[in-house]
Amino acid sequence: MAPGPIMLVPMCFVENKNEQMSVNKKALKILCKISQQVVVVAIVGLYRTGKSYLMNCLAREKKGFPLGSTVQSETKGIMWCVPHPSKPNHTLVLLDTEGLGDVEKGDPKNDSWIFTLAVLLSSCFVYNSMSTINHDALEKLHYVTELTELIRAKSSPTQHSVEDSTEFVSFFPDFIWTVRDFTLELKLNGHPITEDQYLENALKLIPGLNPKAKSSNILRECIRHFFPKRKCFVFDRPTKETELLAHIDDILESQLDPKFRKQSENFCNYIFTHARTKTLREGVQVTGNRLGTLVVTYVETINSGAVPCLENTVTTLSQIENSAAMQKAAEHYSQQMAQRVSFPTDRLQELLDQHAACEREAIAVFMENSFKDDQRVFRKKLLEIIKNTKESFLQKNEQASVKYCQYTLDQLSMALMDAISEGNFSVPGGHNNYRRAKERIEQCYWDVPRKGVKAKEVFQDFLQSQMPIKKSILYADRTLTQGQKAIEEERARKEAAEMEKERLRQKHWEQQQQMEAQNRSLQENMVQLREKLEWERDKALREQTRILEHRMKSQEEFLNNGFKKKADGMKAEIDHLRSTIESMKKSETPLISQVLECANEATAILSIPAKLVGKGLKALSSLFK
Repeated sequence: MAPGPIMLVPMCFVENKNEQMSVNKKALKILCKISQQVVVVAIVGLYRTGKSYLMNCLAREKKGFPLGSTVQSETKGIMWCVPHPSKPNHTLVLLDTEGLGDVEKGDPKNDSWIFTLAVLLSSCFVYNSMSTINHDALEKLHYVTELTELIRAKSSPTQHSVEDSTEFVSFFPDFIWTVRDFTLELKLNGHPITEDQYLENALKLIPGLNPKAKSSNILRECIRHFFPKRKCFVFDRPTKETELLAHIDDILESQLDPKFRKQSENFCNYIFTHARTKTLREGVQVTGNRLGTLVVTYVETINSGAVPCLENTVTTLSQIENSAAMQKAAEHYSQQMAQRVSFPTDRLQELLDQHAACEREAIAVFMENSFKDDQRVFRKKLLEIIKNTKESFLQKNEQASVKYCQYTLDQLSMALMDAISEGNFSVPGGHNNYRRAKERIEQCYWDVPRKGVKAKEVFQDFLQSQMPIKKSILYADRTLTQGQKAIEEERARKEAAEMEKERLRQKHWEQQQQMEAQNRSLQENMVQLREKLEWERDKALREQTRILEHRMKSQEEFLNNGFKKKADGMKAEIDHLRSTIESMKKSETPLISQVLECANEATAILSIPAKLVGKGLKALSSLFK
C-alpha cells in the first residue's frame, strides 16, 4: 500500500464554530490515506509566543504555519503532514494549536479542550512559554490538573486503589517545555545546570502544609505523574532588532541571532531523533488513517458533552481496523489462490497444499493488521470466508476436471460412437471388436495428463453409459454361446459393482484428505494465535512494568524530598501493580484457555470430526509444555 499523500501546505484540521468543534473533511481525507505510522508533534502555548515558527522549523520550511495575528480565531488546530526526515516509512504530523488565553473566546472550556486534544493526539507534546519557568508560568499550565476530569483511560472504574490516571503513562506523549526569549543564566546555587535540570528544579515539590504550597504542588505532581519523559529547551531572542520580530518569517536566516539558530537546530534534531511513533495502550501503533479515526471519535465525544475515554476509542478503532484487516486477509487468500492454482489440478492434495499456504499467509496478514479482537469475532468471520472461498475453488476444480475429462472422452470415443451408430458391431464377432475398441479408448484416456480429480468418476460414468450398448452387442453376437454370454454378463455386473466400490473409495479418500488438511490447518492457526497472544501479553507486561517503574520512581522522589505521607499513600497501588505483573509472568492459563476456545470455534466452522479434533488438540497441548 502506498504511504498516502503528503500535504504541500498546512491545512485547518479542527475548527470551532458555534461552540461546536468539527473536523475539516478535506484534511481528514488526506490524513486517512496515509498508511504509514505517524510521529505526531503538537505545540500548545499562549498567543504570540513563537509556536508557529518552531513548527515551520520542524517542517523545514521558511513559511507554512501562519505567524502572529494571521491565525483565525475559529481555528482550533492546523495540521501539516510531511515526510519524516530521519524515520523511514514514517510521516511527521505537525499540529499547531490556537493560542491559549484568548479573552475573546466565549467558551471557558475552549482552552482546556485544545490542551486535551493536543495531549490525546500527539506522541510529542510541546508547551511553549516566554521568559522563564516560574510560579506564574506554572500557573498558566493549570490545564494539566484538569486532565483527570477531561480524559478517562478505562470505561469502568478501576479497582484495588489504582487511579484511572495511573494508566495515562501508557499512552500520554513525551513532554517538552520550550522557553522563549530566555535571558537568565542556567545556574543553580552558583553551579551551571542543563536545560533539563532547570525544568526538573522548577517541578520540585514545595515543602510545607500551607494551602499555597499544596496548591502549587498539585500542578507539579500532575506534570511529573502524567509525563515521565520530560525535556526542556531554552531560546534566546531571535534577533535584537525589535522591528524585525514582527516579520520573522520574511527575514533572512543570517539576520537571526546565531545562538538562536543553533538552539532551534538542536530542538529540531531532538524531535527528529527522539520523538516516538504515536502509540496507544498495549502498544497499538497509530497510522495516518488511525489518527483520523481518533480525532473524529474524540471530537464527536467532546461535542456530545461526554469525556473522551481511550478504552472506548481504541475499541471503536479496533472495530474499524479489524474489519479492514479481515477484508484485506480475505482478498489476499482469494488473489493468491487464483494466481497459484491452475484448473484442474492433477490431484486434490495439490489444491489443498495451495489452500494451506494461502490460508496461512492470509491469517498472518490478519494478525499483522488487527488488534484487540478479544472475542475473535473478526477472526471467526475470516475463517468462514476462507472456508467458503475454498469450497468455491474445490467446486471450480471439480467442474474444470469434469469438463476437460468429458471433452477428452468425447474426442476419443467419437469413432466408437460412429461405429455403433452405423451398426459395425452388430455382426458376428462384434462384441470382441467392441471390447478392443473400448480398451484402446481407455488406454488413450489414461495417457492424457492432468485430467484432474474427477478423471475416474467421469470415466466410470462413461463405462456405465456404455452398459446397455455393450449388452445389446453381446446378445447380438452369434459367434458366442449362451454360456459365454452369461459369463460376459456376469463379468459386466462385477465390473459395475467394482466401479461403484471404487467410486466410494475415491470419495472416502478425498474426504479423508480434506479432513487431515483441515486438522493441519487448525494446528497451524493455533500456533499463529498463540504467537499473537504471547506478543500481546508481552506488550501489556512491558506497559505495566513501565507504569510500575514510574510509580516507584515517584514514590522514591517523595521520600527523598520529605513527603513520606504521599509516598506511603502509593504503597497499595504499587503492590497491586507488582501483583498484576507477577500474575502475568507466571500464568499460562489465560493463553491456554483462549487458544483452546479458538480451536473449538475453528472446529465448528470447519466441521472437523471429533476423532481428528482429539488428535489435533493433543498436538496443540504440546505447545504449552
